[in-house]
Amino acid sequence: MLMTEEMGFKVRSECRHNNGSAPSRWVETLLRPQGIPGTAAVNLKCIWHNLEYMECKWLAGKNARSDTNYTLFYWYEGLGNPEKCSNYSMHEGIFECIFNFTFPKVTNTYPTVSILIKDASKEIRPLCASKNPTTLVKPATPKAVALSKVNDEIRLEWSQPHTFPASCLYYEVEYHSGDKDTAQTIKVEYNHTSIPSVDPKTKYTFKVRAKPKPECYSSELFSDWSEEKSIGAKPDSTFYFVLIITVPLIIAISTIILLFYLKRLKILILPPIPDPREILKRMFGEQNEDSQGGVKEDAVNAYNRLIKEEEIHSLVLTETLESSYPENENR
Repeated sequence: MLMTEEMGFKVRSECRHNNGSAPSRWVETLLRPQGIPGTAAVNLKCIWHNLEYMECKWLAGKNARSDTNYTLFYWYEGLGNPEKCSNYSMHEGIFECIFNFTFPKVTNTYPTVSILIKDASKEIRPLCASKNPTTLVKPATPKAVALSKVNDEIRLEWSQPHTFPASCLYYEVEYHSGDKDTAQTIKVEYNHTSIPSVDPKTKYTFKVRAKPKPECYSSELFSDWSEEKSIGAKPDSTFYFVLIITVPLIIAISTIILLFYLKRLKILILPPIPDPREILKRMFGEQNEDSQGGVKEDAVNAYNRLIKEEEIHSLVLTETLESSYPENENR
């Protein structure tokens, strides 16, 4: 017998055939479990996944060393000897071990599972626990959710686990149309259903989860939600493509036109200020040209005057010579 808690016993003797004799006094004794208090595993939680395997998790005792290596053993009626769990792991201080837990025939009655967690060291107190497996059942996540639309209703269908007896599961279907805050949930007995009177212009999104029926199992565990699937009106990709191309083009053209008119408006409101250096260059350039032109003109005029004076002098000289000849003849 393996003890995990301190136990007390009291014993006394009494003679059955002689009613006149008084019973002896009680003798009391205490039996203490092996190991240091506070070293046993704590917060043991197990889940029976889809009637296929058991997953158990626990934490180390508050007084256990950080290098404590816990080992899990399990046994149930029909299993010859206790089995050691070999699929062992630890993550962020949480110990976990997974072992197969199946039965050849699917039945509504299952044997109680006894679990022992201990360490090879005598300093670690063992933990013993008994689990009713029907309270630990968690179905697998529904898969292959198929949607189809017929007239004004949407039909759903999904896979059903083959490990469960027929009619031992029910399902919850959650759906919404656009706004997730207005989700609706319906309960379904089988692995298919339909939603009538839907809006053909609206997109609907669905997800499904399973739960064991209370008449088959005592578990309160739901499966995980299936992947969301949608059906219904979809946005026109062509419209969005044209919108994506058109909007930037319109913005670019509008920007160019606006910049062009802003530039013209700026010229009208704020005309450009002449550069004083250009004005000075123009002024001195014109004066230089005028002065050079005047010099050239004076030189030409002087040359013309010189020619005229030579002609005049030649004419005077000629006339003077002609007038002196007759006087000489008369003499």
